[in-house]
Amino acid sequence: MGTTQLGTVPEPKYWHLRTVLSEALDSEFSVGEILPNERDLAARFGVARATLRQALEQLELEGRLQRRRGVGTTVAPPRMGVSVGTAQQAWPGGPHDAWQALDCALEVPPAAVAETLVTGRDESVHVVRRSRVSHGQPVAAELLYIPADSVPDLSGIDAPSGAARARAVLRELQRLELERQENAVELGSARADDARELDRLPGAPVLVVTTRFVARGRTAALSVATYRADTCRLTFGDSGGVEIHHGPERHAS
Repeated sequence: MGTTQLGTVPEPKYWHLRTVLSEALDSEFSVGEILPNERDLAARFGVARATLRQALEQLELEGRLQRRRGVGTTVAPPRMGVSVGTAQQAWPGGPHDAWQALDCALEVPPAAVAETLVTGRDESVHVVRRSRVSHGQPVAAELLYIPADSVPDLSGIDAPSGAARARAVLRELQRLELERQENAVELGSARADDARELDRLPGAPVLVVTTRFVARGRTAALSVATYRADTCRLTFGDSGGVEIHHGPERHAS
């Protein structure tokens, strides 16, 4: 990468640097290759480290770079297309569900979740924790909130905790007739728990998909799924699978 003078550029310095770095990623680096450290990069481009960090954060947000614990900043592979919805709506845990149940516990949900579920502020609900893996790497973590009255026959299930309990809750949930589901997507930052599960750093960009499952005219379950923004492109359609969407050409490692 050559040195570029940025002082006369009318746009923000970090944005111009982001463009220069992006071109270098296409022409000089391979997928998975580790970038030089911040001090060397800042010196090479003649910018402050704060400006460099802004450019690197923007490229991470765009899925061009990944920050990895104990490794550093590496060139990211093309984003994977991850299906999060199909025309045929279904309860979580169905036969074509790509998620893996991990655990289930009775917990008091956050106030905003309780309001959506129309439960009492101190009322516990079933919280099912699930994960989604693609191509051998974690791509999403989910918290699925289910009120007790959505699964009234669960008391007879002999599965006190863990993945077995989670699967039992999901089986009971499927007894309800699903009327519709509503999805919303927003950009967020990884919390400590999500970051640990997704092998990310706290504060890394994530895509948060909130799904409201409606039965009997009320919210029967609420899913809050956190996807890695650096590796995932969310798709809404009937494919139900994971496709590779190629962006600008990059060198294969």
